[in-house]
Amino acid sequence: MGANARIAELGLLLLPPKPASNYVPFRLAGNMLFLSDVGPRHADGTLTTGKVGAAPNTVQPYQAARQCGLNLLVNMRSSAGSLDRVDVILKVFGMVNAVPDFHEHPKVINGCTDLFTDIFGDHGRPARSAVGMGSLPDDISVGIEAIVLLKG
Repeated sequence: MGANARIAELGLLLLPPKPASNYVPFRLAGNMLFLSDVGPRHADGTLTTGKVGAAPNTVQPYQAARQCGLNLLVNMRSSAGSLDRVDVILKVFGMVNAVPDFHEHPKVINGCTDLFTDIFGDHGRPARSAVGMGSLPDDISVGIEAIVLLKG
């Protein structure tokens, strides 16, 4: 099953891309796709914001990372024309806007990489970094960028 069919089967909503300011949402170099970081922007335009770890539960930050993954999929589709052109998600770099004593950054970023694996199977399982930040733009809870290899 192709990625586009899998997206439909899972009932996922891919939002139209938000125009960038002084950068581009992606840069294509041959078959290498470099995706700028995205935040957890939702269909109604709101963002998931605030410090992760201020509450004892990582469910909301996991969902924020999943939303980042959906927004990265939009940019993949915009650049490649179809998600079926994605060969492998090579690398994901996840940033968590966390309180200093938070230590579960990988569990948060799993929201994105679990989504990619659900859609692309093993080809969606990237090399990955999950790091904590003292702050992120617009106080977003999570920001994620990716590098993707496209088919032929």
